[in-house]
Amino acid sequence: MDLDAYVAEHGGEWRRLEELSGRGRLAAAEVDELVALYQRATTQLSVLRSRSPDPALVSQLSQLVLRARARLTGRPRPSWAALGQFFVVGFPGAVYRAWPWWCGVATGFSLLSLFLIWFVAGHPETAGAFIGDDAAADLVESGFAGYYTEFAAPTFAFHLWTHNAWLAAQCLAAGVLIVPVLYLLWQNALNIGVVGGVMVAYGRADVFFGLITPHGLLELTGVFVAAGVGLRIGWAWIAPPTQLTRGQAVAQAGREGVLVAVGLVGLFAVSAVIEAFVTPAPVPVPLRIAAGASAWLAFLAYVLILGRRAVAAEADQS
Repeated sequence: MDLDAYVAEHGGEWRRLEELSGRGRLAAAEVDELVALYQRATTQLSVLRSRSPDPALVSQLSQLVLRARARLTGRPRPSWAALGQFFVVGFPGAVYRAWPWWCGVATGFSLLSLFLIWFVAGHPETAGAFIGDDAAADLVESGFAGYYTEFAAPTFAFHLWTHNAWLAAQCLAAGVLIVPVLYLLWQNALNIGVVGGVMVAYGRADVFFGLITPHGLLELTGVFVAAGVGLRIGWAWIAPPTQLTRGQAVAQAGREGVLVAVGLVGLFAVSAVIEAFVTPAPVPVPLRIAAGASAWLAFLAYVLILGRRAVAAEADQS
């Protein structure tokens, strides 16, 4: 193939295609010309790929074809309607449909954590087996309270946000296997149980609950939702509905899991701001708890009201 002759023959068409692809509003005749040149360019690109040894020319023409295609098909633009649909229908509906699962997780986790706090508080020597006597003493004296002021608030908030979002993603991704989700929940319950038990054993229960409650209500609810939806995906594999195959049931639950994962990013952003800025704030404990509880109740109301409405509308359509 004479590459120079081929370029000389079609170079004018390529330049014209590039011009039309980058121009603003096109007349009807120019749109027709753009379509024709695009079709020719795709054919010419196929010829070059099969016969030309010049990767630079192939790359250049490939980019031109992609620009022309984007001009013809239009560039995707953010849809505020779709975003509103997600926050008003998609996310709250997915969370509401899974409420028996995450409420069950919340109940089991809370009972286990409280039992561990009670056990460690009643047997302080067990703390040494978990974290060591020196670490337990440091935790009571300054370690627990100091954790919330060790870093600058914006940095701390970003760290918390990414950590909790990653934990939720793990629960959702591993849900089909079930056991990893239960293990993650156990690890977190054990951590709360041991730390809380040590603080209670040394008479610092007020410090522990005063610091963990403002952000913990919303943060842990997000973890419960992620774990519950993850376990629901696993259960869809074990016991799919009669009208669906096992694969269809998992796919359906997985799609809702994606909605929940995206929505929880916002929830964890709010809980991270509360933990970084409100939890260590030098204000009375009741005010800090009231701020955290307000955010938590607002989320529950959001899911209950909009989620129930979304599920009811879906039932009416079916």
